[in-house]
Amino acid sequence: MSMIRDLRAAVRPSLRKDGSGYPSSPTSPYPYDATRDAASAVVDCAVYRDGRRLECADALTPHEAMLEVRKRGGFAWIGLHEPTEAEFAGIAAEFGLHPLAVEDAVHAHQRPKLERYDDTLFTVFKTIHYVEHDELTATSEIVETGEVMCFTGRDFFITVRHGGHGSLRALRRRLQEDPELLAKGPSAVLHTIADHVVDGYLAVADAMQDDIDDVESEVFSAPSKGKGSSRGVDAGRIYQLKREVLEFKRAVSPLLRPMLLLSERPMRLVDPDIQKYFRDVADHLTRVQEQVIGFDELLNSILQANLAQAAVAQNEDMRKITSWAAIIAVPTAVCGVYGMNFKHMPELHWRYGYPMVLALIGGVCFAIHRTLKRNGWL
Repeated sequence: MSMIRDLRAAVRPSLRKDGSGYPSSPTSPYPYDATRDAASAVVDCAVYRDGRRLECADALTPHEAMLEVRKRGGFAWIGLHEPTEAEFAGIAAEFGLHPLAVEDAVHAHQRPKLERYDDTLFTVFKTIHYVEHDELTATSEIVETGEVMCFTGRDFFITVRHGGHGSLRALRRRLQEDPELLAKGPSAVLHTIADHVVDGYLAVADAMQDDIDDVESEVFSAPSKGKGSSRGVDAGRIYQLKREVLEFKRAVSPLLRPMLLLSERPMRLVDPDIQKYFRDVADHLTRVQEQVIGFDELLNSILQANLAQAAVAQNEDMRKITSWAAIIAVPTAVCGVYGMNFKHMPELHWRYGYPMVLALIGGVCFAIHRTLKRNGWL
């Protein structure tokens, strides 16, 4: 709630209003640009009309972009990267964004979701980046997450990105090469971002499949000849991989319902032609979700198999130890008897008594060893 109070204080300063409806500086009769404080967080700000970016609008502030849109039509697309509360307050006031959505956008760490606030759709996407690694260890970071928050309005589209990956520059350039699609308005941008995020999920799922296949092969591969029983792989590696899959699952599963809503329920801010494209996004997302659920179940089986192999290896070790203990018990018993120093011991004064006892011990130990070897204990 303190965030909301601070935001209201920031967007309602002690400034007078002029005829244009925008706050003005107390010492200047010209409109005061409340969005200028966001300059350091703004990655790109442009006006699009009839599917084309206006070249004259490349250096506009968000406030100036909206003035252009309200005068001549089109829509403004503003991209920000990790803005602070102060940097985002002016933009929130300019576009009438709901304080709750603003708080989520600034603080990040949100679940994927779709919410409607008056005439604005607020959408949260979790971006996933696969971290390349030479070898999977118990501390390897496999996936890195980020967030993209989207505010979709009638004549504006705002993206707030968190994290070091997931840049939208290439996506913006690619979309600008398709004026027919971009002419559909902000909902076309929303679909393109959703499609871009889900395509990233597909790529990460394929990469994680390779990691899981490698671990599975190590766990279930037959032991090399002469090296004894397999002791499996380090369980920490499997557990770390399972944790990364869980992180992936948290990004994918909550997003399915918002995509289904966008594809099935008519919305004022979503062009009917664009709505059809969300079905394809939902279909791809369903495929990824099934893959991630399969990864989780497969890793459970692999972990159980690895633990079972460790238990079998321990049992084999115990059988070997028990077998050697049985063999060593024979000379221990015989030597123990002859070490009691009784006067009348078997063959005590016989010249060949000592060699005979050694031969007897060796023969019995050899017979026990052969028997245990034949039964697979050694």
